[in-house]
Amino acid sequence: MTTTQNVNIGSTNLLVSLLRSTATGNLGFQVTWAVLRIGASLLMIHNGLDKLADVQGFATGVVATIGLPYPVFFTYCAAYTELFGSILLALGLFTRVNAAFLLLTMFVAVYFHLKADGFKIPPLETASLYGTIFLFFCVNGGGAFSLDAGLVRWLMQQKDG
Repeated sequence: MTTTQNVNIGSTNLLVSLLRSTATGNLGFQVTWAVLRIGASLLMIHNGLDKLADVQGFATGVVATIGLPYPVFFTYCAAYTELFGSILLALGLFTRVNAAFLLLTMFVAVYFHLKADGFKIPPLETASLYGTIFLFFCVNGGGAFSLDAGLVRWLMQQKDG
């Protein structure tokens, strides 16, 4: 086996490890997993659209409040993560990576709400729930009904063939 073939197999194994979901054959669980992934993702999209509708307002009212530099830049980062990351998460494409970026935005949201409102439950509740859901997908992947699962099957066929 050549060095190039070893590198390709190693790269394929790494990609498969990133894309493969935790194993469970329970159909009901897999359907619930897909509904949670798609539902949370579609609900998150409006948060990104809201930020894009008032970039300066979000930059001033939220990003600058928590002390991040370049508030407009970070507003666009959050908005596009919530918009495009959510679409990719709904599809189950690169689930762990997108869930990690979305989880990061929820950490920032929780921090903002703690700083701005203290321990008032309503503002913390939504960001915390989303964060918990995104953490689930960071750890477990997209599930059987995701594009990731299809990519894993295809990569394994390429590797074996």
